[in-house]
Amino acid sequence: MKIFLDTANIAKIKELSQTGLIDGITTNPSLLFKEGGDAKKIILEICSILPDGDISVEITKTNPDDVYKQAKEIAALSKNIIVKIPCHADYYKIINKLVIEEVPVNVTLVFTMLQSLMMAKLGVTYISPFVGRLDDLDVDGNVIISEIREMLDNYNFETELLAASIRTVREFHEAILNGADAVTMPVEIFEKSIKHILTNQGIEKFTEDWKKLGIQQFP
Repeated sequence: MKIFLDTANIAKIKELSQTGLIDGITTNPSLLFKEGGDAKKIILEICSILPDGDISVEITKTNPDDVYKQAKEIAALSKNIIVKIPCHADYYKIINKLVIEEVPVNVTLVFTMLQSLMMAKLGVTYISPFVGRLDDLDVDGNVIISEIREMLDNYNFETELLAASIRTVREFHEAILNGADAVTMPVEIFEKSIKHILTNQGIEKFTEDWKKLGIQQFP
């Protein structure tokens, strides 16, 4: 299970990368806009913080020919960049061409098992179903994760399943149970997932009891 952070915040990426738990970063135009400044500089710094991680960077063009050209330029920025491209029919030929040219692609804005099948047949690196956005429409997003997992396994596809748009710790939990290869989430969800009130209470109790012993040095 790979854990990605869905952020472009350099300070948080530096901090949480030190846990040894972060396998990569997913960014998009909205996240880069939130941080402000030079987007290219931010991306390159993220790549340097996690040189062995997968750093997803999304195209911003819409015309297919421009998407292809920009995708090649983005991929050339760093060896650990995965180019994010929306799962739109207009881009299928472009995605196919990029895969043939060995450009790693993360197909985003995936909402169905059938879309995932098409992308797996093309051999993309990741498919990213949006769990949270489906939940917003009263559709259980993690059911889609389960269906995609079954499909990938049935046909022995090598494409990895990346559960995206994770908005709660529960969605993270269910994505793991449903067999996602990777999960990407906001910083706040990751931070919530590594904490537990009973762990905190246990530490407090052990600390209080130790102090009662009055031992000045141990061991």
